[in-house]
Amino acid sequence: MKHSLEQALNKLKTMGIRMTPQRHAILSYLINTMSHPTADEIYKALSPLYPSMSVATVYNNLKVFIESGLVREMTYGDHSSRFDADLSEHYHALCEECGKLVDFAYKPLDDLEQAAGEMTGFQVKSHRVEVYGICSDCAKQTT
Repeated sequence: MKHSLEQALNKLKTMGIRMTPQRHAILSYLINTMSHPTADEIYKALSPLYPSMSVATVYNNLKVFIESGLVREMTYGDHSSRFDADLSEHYHALCEECGKLVDFAYKPLDDLEQAAGEMTGFQVKSHRVEVYGICSDCAKQTT
């Protein structure tokens, strides 16, 4: 589920995590974007507003958000980690040209964990499905 900013702030407050202006800005940025940004992209977007903020500040806050259950870190091979505040069960399509990452839902996959558990005897805790290809913007450039 995608947290609202207010819900996320309340969760951090109940966990005793102090809210700094930079922490608030990073969290707000993550909750309000669909782009699955890297830490560097977050830094570049927010540094004009917070000139004293460092890349280390972004990484440290992302770690806090991950540990608090507000953000998911996604890694894709050699690419930088991406961060997603939408914790609902959904899947991703990754463009092999530009790195664009797009959410999608596909109902038949919802029963995947149960089927995998029944077939393997595993107690399945989670799954991750990704598709790779070329996004429509990149495809237009090659034609």
